[in-house]
Amino acid sequence: MKKIFTIMALAAALVSAAPAKAQIKLGLKGGLNVTSMSFDKEVFNGSNQTGFFVGPTVKVTLPLVGLGLDAAALYDQRDIESKDEDGAETISQKNINIPINLRYGIGLGSMASIYFAAGPQFGFNVGQKNFFDGDFEMKKSNLSVNLGAGVSLVNHVEIGFTYNIACGKTGEFNIWESVGNQVFHRTKSARMNAWQISAAYYF
Repeated sequence: MKKIFTIMALAAALVSAAPAKAQIKLGLKGGLNVTSMSFDKEVFNGSNQTGFFVGPTVKVTLPLVGLGLDAAALYDQRDIESKDEDGAETISQKNINIPINLRYGIGLGSMASIYFAAGPQFGFNVGQKNFFDGDFEMKKSNLSVNLGAGVSLVNHVEIGFTYNIACGKTGEFNIWESVGNQVFHRTKSARMNAWQISAAYYF
């Protein structure tokens, strides 16, 4: 929890440090994930699965033409149906994600504009951490990068598309092998990336 509060405090500091002429808007954001987990097929096969995210967001438009920032605190759930030799199980990652993005917008008139955004996302696991009887362990925290674009309508509504790329491993599978009278342990790491479609309303 201390890490979550630290990141949220950092996001708040970035917003409060914005120039006096900057425009700040609060809103609500939600959307869908299409998740893909990269894993060695030696361990199990996983298929793409959908999930969702929702939470408060803030957008800062800087006095420099086109530049801005956004940040959010999102409850994010991503599910992967996986299969191994013992059967199928759903791996469900439940995170509090805090994305902080730099934005650049291009006006299309008084009613609409398009934007491009990129930045880090800090994730903290708030759900189950162990699956497959403890053989798969989800990390407590993770770092990823967002690359996205979207459209802003009537200064209040945004529709966006984002690719979320995991940096480092999201989880780890423990493999035990016996050779003769000895038992060997090794691990296989997994990364969980996601395509996201979002909608936000700013007050």
